[in-house]
Amino acid sequence: MNRLATPGQLRASLLRWSLFLVPTVLLLGFVSGQFAGSGPGNPWFDALEKPAIYPPPALFGIVWTILYVMMGVALAMVCAAWGARWRPWAILAFVVQLALNLAWSPVFFALHDIPLALAVIVALIAALVLTIWLFAKVRRAAAWLLVPYLAWVCFATVLTWQFWQLNPNAAEIEGNNAVQRIEL
Repeated sequence: MNRLATPGQLRASLLRWSLFLVPTVLLLGFVSGQFAGSGPGNPWFDALEKPAIYPPPALFGIVWTILYVMMGVALAMVCAAWGARWRPWAILAFVVQLALNLAWSPVFFALHDIPLALAVIVALIAALVLTIWLFAKVRRAAAWLLVPYLAWVCFATVLTWQFWQLNPNAAEIEGNNAVQRIEL
């Protein structure tokens, strides 16, 4: 029996893809958040009424870092699956869902458009479900790596909905950019 690649070559391919894709996905997520001014410290966001289920702000950075690493590894597993029939479609679906993921923060935090952010995140869920299904056709383990991400996005969807319900006129809210200066 002739093999196209040895197990060692396959592991090396996965490692190379991981060394490229994990930092790339992490960097894209970080840049999107920074560009949008996401999270606490954004005057508009700080002025919003927060839902009761809103977790401690520090949790978001931790969770998203872990999820972006898992997403990068999952994508690397699919990219390293040369010859898999569904590989090109799985990669395309991943790119689409990642674009939606990266669009959410600017829409919510920079544009202050919660209804549009809700539409983006619902589209993200649909794209992510398709991505998981396609990843499962290429590498089951890669699909499973995306399941916690889907759970978190579903939670984020509920949060987005609750932000909209609590702040129906959010686009009109102006954050307080005032700086208090205290001299001794």
